[in-house]
Amino acid sequence: MAVITITKENFEAEVLHSTKPVLLDFWATWCGPCRMQAPILEAFAGEHSDIKVAKCDVDENPELAEKFSIMSIPSLLVFKSGKLVKSAVGLHDKEALAALVK
Repeated sequence: MAVITITKENFEAEVLHSTKPVLLDFWATWCGPCRMQAPILEAFAGEHSDIKVAKCDVDENPELAEKFSIMSIPSLLVFKSGKLVKSAVGLHDKEALAALVK
């Protein structure tokens, strides 16, 4: 499964109403660690069809970044049944991502 781009327009449908757990990465194009996280998320998404992997650009969606008090990026948030259940900040490998969404 491909990584989905989240905006304020599709956040509710793709994240809050998802039937699968959602791993949402808040990132920005100018962020070095974020650019390093991107291929790891792509690989993780390809290996975990039971999890929806998504990303949200903080510069294009400041309302969502503010709503979840994103102060550092990359910030990874896990949603289950429409509720935020876990979060982590910084670069994570695939094993750490798997542990985060369990």
